[in-house]
Amino acid sequence: MTSRGNSVSPTRRATVRHLAQRGVYDRAVINAILDEALICHVGIVNDGQPLVIPMLHVRVDDRLYIHGSPTSRLIRLLGQGAPACVTVTLLDGLVLARSAMHHSLNYRSVMIFGSGRELSDRTAKLAVLEALVEHVLPGRWNDARPPAEGEIEATALVGFRLDECSAKVRSGPPVDDEADYALPVWAGVVPLAVQPGEPQPDPRLAAGIDVPHCVSAYLRRPRTR
Repeated sequence: MTSRGNSVSPTRRATVRHLAQRGVYDRAVINAILDEALICHVGIVNDGQPLVIPMLHVRVDDRLYIHGSPTSRLIRLLGQGAPACVTVTLLDGLVLARSAMHHSLNYRSVMIFGSGRELSDRTAKLAVLEALVEHVLPGRWNDARPPAEGEIEATALVGFRLDECSAKVRSGPPVDDEADYALPVWAGVVPLAVQPGEPQPDPRLAAGIDVPHCVSAYLRRPRTR
Protein backbone atom coordinates (compact mmCIF):
# COMPACT_ATOMS: atom_id res chain seq x y z
CA MET A 1 0.00 0.00 0.00
CA THR A 2 1.39 3.38 -0.96
CA SER A 3 0.37 6.76 0.41
CA ARG A 4 -0.82 9.61 -1.77
CA GLY A 5 -1.26 12.53 0.58
CA ASN A 6 -4.07 11.45 2.91
CA SER A 7 -5.10 8.58 0.63
CA VAL A 8 -3.63 5.11 0.14
CA SER A 9 -3.39 2.82 -2.88
CA PRO A 10 -4.59 -0.58 -1.64
CA THR A 11 -3.07 -3.90 -2.55
CA ARG A 12 -5.12 -6.47 -4.45
CA ARG A 13 -6.45 -8.22 -1.35
CA ALA A 14 -7.19 -4.94 0.46
CA THR A 15 -9.25 -3.59 -2.44
CA VAL A 16 -13.00 -3.58 -1.79
CA ARG A 17 -14.69 -5.54 -4.58
CA HIS A 18 -18.28 -6.22 -3.52
CA LEU A 19 -20.08 -2.86 -3.52
CA ALA A 20 -16.80 -1.24 -4.44
CA GLN A 21 -18.32 2.25 -4.19
CA ARG A 22 -18.32 1.79 -0.41
CA GLY A 23 -14.56 1.32 -0.29
CA VAL A 24 -12.64 4.12 1.42
CA TYR A 25 -8.88 4.51 1.20
CA ASP A 26 -8.48 7.74 3.12
CA ARG A 27 -5.97 7.31 5.93
CA ALA A 28 -7.82 9.71 8.24
CA VAL A 29 -11.06 7.73 7.86
CA ILE A 30 -9.28 4.45 8.53
CA ASN A 31 -7.56 5.86 11.62
CA ALA A 32 -10.80 7.36 12.95
CA ILE A 33 -12.63 4.02 12.73
CA LEU A 34 -9.81 2.18 14.48
CA ASP A 35 -9.67 4.86 17.18
CA GLU A 36 -13.40 4.85 17.89
CA ALA A 37 -13.80 1.08 18.07
CA LEU A 38 -13.05 -0.81 21.27
CA ILE A 39 -13.03 -4.35 19.86
CA CYS A 40 -11.29 -5.89 16.89
CA HIS A 41 -11.56 -9.45 15.58
CA VAL A 42 -8.32 -11.23 14.74
CA GLY A 43 -8.52 -14.08 12.24
CA ILE A 44 -5.79 -16.65 11.54
CA VAL A 45 -5.59 -20.25 10.30
CA ASN A 46 -3.91 -22.78 12.61
CA ASP A 47 -3.42 -26.37 11.43
CA GLY A 48 -6.12 -25.85 8.82
CA GLN A 49 -8.64 -24.55 11.37
CA PRO A 50 -9.78 -20.90 11.04
CA LEU A 51 -9.81 -18.96 14.31
CA VAL A 52 -11.44 -15.56 14.83
CA ILE A 53 -11.01 -14.06 18.29
CA PRO A 54 -12.26 -10.70 19.66
CA MET A 55 -9.54 -8.58 21.22
CA LEU A 56 -8.98 -5.13 22.70
CA HIS A 57 -6.79 -2.98 20.48
CA VAL A 58 -5.21 0.43 20.20
CA ARG A 59 -3.70 2.34 17.29
CA VAL A 60 -0.39 4.06 17.92
CA ASP A 61 0.73 6.04 14.86
CA ASP A 62 0.87 3.60 11.93
CA ARG A 63 0.47 0.40 13.94
CA LEU A 64 -2.44 -1.45 15.53
CA TYR A 65 -1.58 -3.30 18.74
CA ILE A 66 -3.34 -6.14 20.53
CA HIS A 67 -2.30 -7.65 23.85
CA GLY A 68 -2.63 -10.92 25.68
CA SER A 69 -0.84 -13.59 27.62
CA PRO A 70 2.39 -14.96 26.10
CA THR A 71 0.89 -18.42 26.67
CA SER A 72 -2.15 -17.62 24.50
CA ARG A 73 -2.22 -19.68 21.31
CA LEU A 74 -3.30 -16.67 19.28
CA ILE A 75 -0.63 -14.36 20.69
CA ARG A 76 2.05 -17.02 20.27
CA LEU A 77 1.14 -17.64 16.62
CA LEU A 78 0.90 -13.94 15.83
CA GLY A 79 4.21 -13.27 17.50
CA GLN A 80 5.74 -15.93 15.27
CA GLY A 81 4.51 -14.04 12.20
CA ALA A 82 1.40 -16.03 11.27
CA PRO A 83 -0.56 -14.27 8.49
CA ALA A 84 -3.64 -12.60 9.91
CA CYS A 85 -6.67 -10.52 9.04
CA VAL A 86 -7.82 -7.98 11.63
CA THR A 87 -11.28 -6.44 11.31
CA VAL A 88 -13.03 -3.61 13.13
CA THR A 89 -16.70 -2.69 12.73
CA LEU A 90 -18.80 0.20 14.04
CA LEU A 91 -22.57 -0.17 13.70
CA ASP A 92 -24.32 3.16 13.10
CA GLY A 93 -27.89 2.30 12.23
CA LEU A 94 -30.60 -0.06 10.98
CA VAL A 95 -31.54 0.68 7.38
CA LEU A 96 -35.20 -0.24 6.86
CA ALA A 97 -36.26 -0.38 3.24
CA ARG A 98 -39.71 -0.81 1.73
CA SER A 99 -38.77 -4.27 0.53
CA ALA A 100 -37.28 -7.01 2.69
CA MET A 101 -34.55 -7.51 0.08
CA HIS A 102 -33.06 -4.04 0.51
CA HIS A 103 -32.87 -3.87 4.31
CA SER A 104 -29.32 -3.13 5.39
CA LEU A 105 -27.11 -1.55 8.05
CA ASN A 106 -25.18 1.67 8.21
CA TYR A 107 -21.67 0.82 9.31
CA ARG A 108 -17.99 1.74 9.20
CA SER A 109 -15.42 -1.05 9.01
CA VAL A 110 -11.71 -1.63 8.46
CA MET A 111 -9.82 -4.73 7.33
CA ILE A 112 -6.08 -5.07 7.96
CA PHE A 113 -3.92 -7.75 6.34
CA GLY A 114 -0.42 -8.81 7.27
CA SER A 115 1.78 -10.44 9.87
CA GLY A 116 2.21 -9.10 13.36
CA ARG A 117 5.42 -8.44 15.23
CA GLU A 118 5.84 -8.88 18.97
CA LEU A 119 6.98 -5.80 20.88
CA SER A 120 9.78 -6.66 23.30
CA ASP A 121 11.30 -3.33 24.38
CA ARG A 122 10.13 -2.57 27.93
CA THR A 123 9.80 1.18 27.46
CA ALA A 124 7.86 0.77 24.24
CA LYS A 125 5.61 -1.87 25.83
CA LEU A 126 4.78 0.42 28.75
CA ALA A 127 3.92 3.26 26.34
CA VAL A 128 1.56 1.01 24.35
CA LEU A 129 -0.06 -0.32 27.53
CA GLU A 130 -0.71 3.27 28.61
CA ALA A 131 -2.17 4.03 25.17
CA LEU A 132 -4.40 0.95 25.45
CA VAL A 133 -5.82 2.01 28.84
CA GLU A 134 -6.32 5.56 27.59
CA HIS A 135 -8.05 4.20 24.48
CA VAL A 136 -10.58 2.39 26.67
CA LEU A 137 -11.12 5.38 28.98
CA PRO A 138 -9.15 8.63 28.56
CA GLY A 139 -7.62 9.81 31.82
CA ARG A 140 -7.73 6.41 33.52
CA TRP A 141 -4.00 5.69 33.37
CA ASN A 142 -3.20 8.37 35.95
CA ASP A 143 -5.96 7.13 38.29
CA ALA A 144 -4.96 3.46 38.34
CA ARG A 145 -1.91 1.69 39.73
CA PRO A 146 0.71 1.36 36.97
CA PRO A 147 1.72 -2.15 35.88
CA ALA A 148 4.25 -3.92 38.09
CA GLU A 149 7.37 -5.34 36.49
CA GLY A 150 5.98 -8.86 36.57
CA GLU A 151 2.75 -7.71 34.94
CA ILE A 152 4.65 -6.09 32.09
CA GLU A 153 6.62 -9.29 31.56
CA ALA A 154 3.42 -11.34 31.67
CA THR A 155 1.81 -9.26 28.90
CA ALA A 156 2.62 -9.75 25.23
CA LEU A 157 1.97 -7.03 22.67
CA VAL A 158 1.73 -7.71 18.94
CA GLY A 159 1.68 -4.85 16.46
CA PHE A 160 0.43 -4.76 12.87
CA ARG A 161 1.61 -2.12 10.46
CA LEU A 162 -1.21 -0.34 8.67
CA ASP A 163 0.43 -0.93 5.31
CA GLU A 164 -2.28 -3.12 3.84
CA CYS A 165 -5.78 -2.08 4.85
CA SER A 166 -8.96 -0.43 3.66
CA ALA A 167 -12.26 0.83 5.02
CA LYS A 168 -15.78 0.05 3.90
CA VAL A 169 -18.61 2.43 4.81
CA ARG A 170 -22.35 2.52 4.29
CA SER A 171 -24.35 5.60 5.25
CA GLY A 172 -27.60 7.28 4.33
CA PRO A 173 -31.18 6.14 3.66
CA PRO A 174 -32.36 2.87 2.14
CA VAL A 175 -32.13 2.34 -1.61
CA ASP A 176 -35.27 0.68 -2.92
CA ASP A 177 -36.29 -0.46 -6.35
CA GLU A 178 -37.88 2.52 -8.09
CA ALA A 179 -41.31 0.87 -8.24
CA ASP A 180 -41.27 0.26 -4.46
CA TYR A 181 -41.07 3.94 -3.54
CA ALA A 182 -44.84 4.16 -4.08
CA LEU A 183 -45.57 1.39 -1.55
CA PRO A 184 -47.37 2.44 1.69
CA VAL A 185 -44.49 1.08 3.79
CA TRP A 186 -42.47 3.13 6.28
CA ALA A 187 -38.79 3.32 5.35
CA GLY A 188 -35.82 5.06 6.94
CA VAL A 189 -32.96 4.65 9.37
CA VAL A 190 -32.92 3.79 13.08
CA PRO A 191 -29.67 5.32 14.42
CA LEU A 192 -27.69 3.20 16.87
CA ALA A 193 -25.04 4.39 19.29
CA VAL A 194 -23.11 3.05 22.29
CA GLN A 195 -23.85 5.22 25.32
CA PRO A 196 -22.39 4.77 28.82
CA GLY A 197 -24.71 4.17 31.75
CA GLU A 198 -24.40 5.15 35.39
CA PRO A 199 -21.06 3.97 36.86
CA GLN A 200 -21.54 0.97 39.17
CA PRO A 201 -19.04 0.85 42.06
CA ASP A 202 -17.19 -2.34 42.92
CA PRO A 203 -18.89 -3.99 45.94
CA ARG A 204 -15.48 -3.99 47.65
CA LEU A 205 -14.79 -0.31 46.97
CA ALA A 206 -13.51 1.38 50.14
CA ALA A 207 -15.72 4.04 51.67
CA GLY A 208 -15.07 7.66 50.78
CA ILE A 209 -13.73 7.09 47.24
CA ASP A 210 -15.58 9.29 44.76
CA VAL A 211 -16.14 8.47 41.13
CA PRO A 212 -13.22 10.11 39.26
CA HIS A 213 -14.00 12.75 36.69
CA CYS A 214 -12.69 10.64 33.80
CA VAL A 215 -15.35 8.04 34.67
CA SER A 216 -18.30 10.32 35.46
CA ALA A 217 -17.70 12.44 32.36
CA TYR A 218 -16.99 9.51 30.04
CA LEU A 219 -18.61 9.54 26.61
CA ARG A 220 -18.08 7.23 23.65
CA ARG A 221 -16.64 9.52 21.07
CA PRO A 222 -13.82 9.44 18.54
CA ARG A 223 -10.30 9.99 19.79
CA THR A 224 -9.12 13.43 18.71
CA ARG A 225 -5.43 12.76 18.14
